[in-house]
Amino acid sequence: MAETLQDRLAADLKTALREGDETRKITLRGVLAAFKKQADTKRRDALLAEARRRGVDLTKEAVTVDEAEVALTEQDLLAVIQREVKQRRESIAEFTKGGRADLIRNEEAELAVLETYVPQPMSREEVAALARSVIQEVGATGPAQTGQVMKALMARLQGRADGRLVNEVVRDLLSGK
Repeated sequence: MAETLQDRLAADLKTALREGDETRKITLRGVLAAFKKQADTKRRDALLAEARRRGVDLTKEAVTVDEAEVALTEQDLLAVIQREVKQRRESIAEFTKGGRADLIRNEEAELAVLETYVPQPMSREEVAALARSVIQEVGATGPAQTGQVMKALMARLQGRADGRLVNEVVRDLLSGK
């Protein structure tokens, strides 16, 4: 059976602990905690939805959900890591504005660790090529259809490109630039 992203992170954490790699250890513990938080949120949302569906008051009656339905998928795990990557990039930008070189180094080191777990981002040219095909499929002719194109395109990209870049490319293509 193929190793999951969560298994890979856990194994890398053990290695970091053995080797005394403090940055990797702290970063991976943070990501694993974020996985747990995401799983808890998904389980809570499923329980609330099931209670609403049945019309049950959770203070008076217990509700259960199938754990397989609420387990995090590889896409969920990747989204958590991408959120952590985005957070580090935003922190670096803010610390740069504030002139905090010490904090910038920490965030950059953590970002380097996280980036080893996300797919390589697509180039602007690759995004544009895929955007052109989606624009044709959707039949978009102008900026008014940006939302339709973005929805279809982001589903295909699955986190391999930054949303701002994708939006910029789509707007340029639809406005004829």
